[in-house]
Amino acid sequence: MRARMSRVSIPSRLLPAAALAAVLVLLATATRIALALRADAVVPDFATLAQAFGRGLWFDVAAAIFAVTPLVFWLALAPDRLARTWVYRSLTLVAFAAACFGLLVLAVSEWLFWEEFGARFNFIAVDYLLYTQEVIGNIWESYPVGRILVMLALAAAVLTTLLARRLWRSSGAPLGWRAMLASVLVQAVLLGGALQLADADQKDFSQQDSANELAGNGLYDFFAANRRNELSYERYYATLPFAEALARVRGGFEGAEWIAPELDGVERHVRATSRERRLNVVVVTVESLGAEFLGVYGNAAGLTPNLDRLARESVWFADVYATGNRTVRGLEALALAAPPTPGQSIVRRPHNDALFSLGSLFEDKDYGVLFAYGGYGYFDNMNAFFDANDYRSVDRREIPSDKIEFENVWGVADEHLFDQVIEEFDRGLAARPERPLFAHVMTTSNHRPYTYPNGRIDIPSGTGRDGAVKYTDYALGRFLERARTRPWFANTVFVITADHGANARGGAQIPVDKYRIPLFVYAPGLIAPRRVDRLMSQIDIAPTLLGMLGFDYYSKFLGRDLLNSPPASDRAFVANYQTLGFIHGGQIALLQPKGRMQAYRMEADGRVGAIASAPELERDAIAYYQVASHAFRNGLLRDEEQIPPQARAPGPRRASAHLPR
Repeated sequence: MRARMSRVSIPSRLLPAAALAAVLVLLATATRIALALRADAVVPDFATLAQAFGRGLWFDVAAAIFAVTPLVFWLALAPDRLARTWVYRSLTLVAFAAACFGLLVLAVSEWLFWEEFGARFNFIAVDYLLYTQEVIGNIWESYPVGRILVMLALAAAVLTTLLARRLWRSSGAPLGWRAMLASVLVQAVLLGGALQLADADQKDFSQQDSANELAGNGLYDFFAANRRNELSYERYYATLPFAEALARVRGGFEGAEWIAPELDGVERHVRATSRERRLNVVVVTVESLGAEFLGVYGNAAGLTPNLDRLARESVWFADVYATGNRTVRGLEALALAAPPTPGQSIVRRPHNDALFSLGSLFEDKDYGVLFAYGGYGYFDNMNAFFDANDYRSVDRREIPSDKIEFENVWGVADEHLFDQVIEEFDRGLAARPERPLFAHVMTTSNHRPYTYPNGRIDIPSGTGRDGAVKYTDYALGRFLERARTRPWFANTVFVITADHGANARGGAQIPVDKYRIPLFVYAPGLIAPRRVDRLMSQIDIAPTLLGMLGFDYYSKFLGRDLLNSPPASDRAFVANYQTLGFIHGGQIALLQPKGRMQAYRMEADGRVGAIASAPELERDAIAYYQVASHAFRNGLLRDEEQIPPQARAPGPRRASAHLPR
């Protein structure tokens, strides 16, 4: 019997990993007890509390499996000769002490985070990593951080000292190759099991938020939030009765023909106001091209001669605002025409396939649909998102190496990307001349390290943002000149805009002036040039383009056709990961977690001044963001019929619902 037990016991070499797992579980349990004793942790009864602790133990164990995996491999894979050395054993003790210190810091951080947000770590905590200067400054000013860290370091040192003799002896214990292999395999199985069986949704068992949060584990929840990239709007932000929110959003679409208005969606029939023109379309989103770089917006450096000329030769929408400060936010706004929801862009979230998108609409109109990116499209989940939403993705892997003169870590030079797009159009239209093409092109050159091919412009490569802006302007001008030599140019609309501004950063506040981006619709001989000075959101670009093409279609876009909407309804959305901004009538409302709201007056110089109250502005802001979040979470933005065809309003039906590719 004793021999049988020895065969299933943990090898002595792995005792440091087992001890660390035990420390994690004990600290997590102690943290759960401390949080449960808080006055704001309201749990209805003992049975619910017991279930929270039971589920919490499950997440603690899963977190422990993840956390100790590196230490298990460090211990199991070390040859006996190495394991016996004092250097190896010392490093093991240091690693153990550092891990204990990290777990203690985590426990204190969880307490402070709960004190602020009444919850375990979520996407707000992930967001804090993106704004370290603001967050660290706030924490340093609010708490005696130095003393707390010293105390936690001493506690970790004491704990390690108490276990040092045992850890020292066990970390150098012999481990045969069979035991080594078994240890690695068992840990791999445990890791795989935790990945497959543990799910953050398992803690949401109660109608009481506190009970669900107690059931979580801070370490596990942090990484789950990072993976899911989302933050519940309804839980953390101010809300309205949903019927009022939906009515306010629908009120922004004057005269809309709603499909099944008794349902929660925004599907409607958009009737054409002109004859449909089946033109090729190229939408170019230029990386980080804030309006402040263009001469037509007042920049005197002469960085954008081609774009400045386009302003005179295009329909120039001069007051457009990006929805966010990341590329994926811009891609989301252009493809889905939906306001940003808190957390990460839909491009990077689960369940983002088969959505009603600009690509799916063009495909239903029998267009060839393309997304072209100068880098590797697996970055930020771009290829996966576009492939799942009726686009065909083309990235730097499709561009022949002999045609690439220059590339950097972000991608090929913009001119090479544009050359590939021209080849795609040449090839596609030669094969099927009756089928127009739609391409969404995402550039990369206007991005740090700001490098590009030599000899193109008069600013040396790699010397700063100005050079990158001037180069991407050069590449755009070259692209349009090359396209002009093609027979398809005469039947093509070019839309030039940006994904976001260059300096649209900030934590709680939104630097509104840095969200302003250019928008040019260029189609010589097809669309007469003019300047439009109305307030416009990035989510309005797709429906406005469709209106200019004279399309008749069913829509689930929350953006609207600016040119066929009354000026009184003009508004824009600007957001970062957790602050949601709504601009209307020279004012901006900011929505933040914990239901906080503040309204500001926007000055001509880009500054803002707080105003006492703007209830209608704030309620409209809440309505749009609440409805957008509700629509995505409940599948109302999917590319499928919302109600049976016989119940739909009169008008053309979409050619098809989304089919798996």
